[in-house]
Order: sequence, then C-alpha cells, then structure tokens
Amino acid sequence: MGAIPLRQDIIYPESDGQPLGETDIHISEVVDLMEALRDRYRDQSDVYVAANLFLYYVERNPRAVVCPDIFVAKVPKYLRRTYKLWEEGKGPCMVIEVTSRDTYREDTVGKRACYEALGVEEYFLHDPLGEYLDPPLQGFRLVQGRYVSMEPDRDGSLSSLTTGLRLRLDDAGLRLVDAATGEPLLRGQEARDEARQARQERAARKAAEAELARLRRELEGRKAD
Repeated sequence: MGAIPLRQDIIYPESDGQPLGETDIHISEVVDLMEALRDRYRDQSDVYVAANLFLYYVERNPRAVVCPDIFVAKVPKYLRRTYKLWEEGKGPCMVIEVTSRDTYREDTVGKRACYEALGVEEYFLHDPLGEYLDPPLQGFRLVQGRYVSMEPDRDGSLSSLTTGLRLRLDDAGLRLVDAATGEPLLRGQEARDEARQARQERAARKAAEAELARLRRELEGRKAD
C-alpha cells in the first residue's frame, strides 16, 4: 500500500515585495479615502474598510489575487493580513481605484473584469491628475451580472447605493459626501485639524472653568473676612 501524501500548505503572500511606487497625490488620496470611510463606519462592527490589501478569490490558488486601492465589505470588522473570499463568504460591495499612468490600463480592463466576475456591486475609478481617464471620475454598477456605466449628476458626481455616499470632485480631489445629509466626510488632515481644534476648545473651557472657580473661592474668602 502506497504512502498517503501529506496535504501541502498553500502560502498566500501578504505583499509582492514591491514598494508602493505612486505620486504623493495618489498615496494621499488613498489614505484620505481610507481614513474617511473608516471614520464613517467606526461604530459599525459589520463593515470593514481596507486599502492595498491582497484579496484572494480562489482557494489553494495564490495567483488568483487582486489588490484594490480601497474597498468596503459588509463583513465583521477586524484587522486582516489578507482577504480570502472563501473564508469571508462575500466580497467587497464597493471598490475605488485611484488610477495612474502605470495602472489605468489594468484598472479599466483587467481589474474591471475581475471585480465584475467577483460580484463587486460598485466600482469607481478616479484619475486625480486628469491625464488618463475621460472623465476623470467614472463609476460602474453591477446589473444582471454585468457592469453598466453610472450616469453622473449635473455636477459630475456619482452615487453609491451600497454606502449611501456621493462621490464628487473638488479642488482637493475626490470627496465623499453623505447623500442623506449632504455633509462631506472629512479627509485625513481635515479630521486631524478638527480633532486638534476640539482638544484646544476643551482645554480652553477647562481653563476658563478653573479660573471661574478660583475667582469664586477668592470672592467667598473676602466675604468671610
């Protein structure tokens, strides 16, 4: 009787070993989008936001992988090393690619076909330099298993039904806006500035309360005299 071969463990790499070779503009936008979305869903345990995370979609085939710039998935929130579709049970509901000279062909052809096959409901592309996509903001929605181009609003913005957001362009790049309230999601630096201002206001309020308490004690002491 021949020996039964041992099951060989499959290694799913967490990196391709290459540095993130993009401009400051592209990197900043990816980080801003990730931080804005994570802040939006900070209190929801069933929404996960990731950036530049390997997504494996065929078990025991580490070459079946794609790496979205940004994605949102309605799965339990916890830190992951990679995203394995067969373990998660579902793929992202929305993907955003910040396209560049080196990626726009893959973003518009290869990745689009991959996300369509994986059932990603909404796929957005933004060219922050406006050099490779016309128009620079594009969106696709899955309809009966195929991507259909989204119709932009008069201002060129696009609606995400899966997140309740609108994606529009302003002077600083791609802006995410809450469709229900019209309130924009803060970008990374904006959020940090707002947090710093809030801390300063709290500190000033505490200092004023402390000074008021001191004056009251002083006044009570004079009355006692």
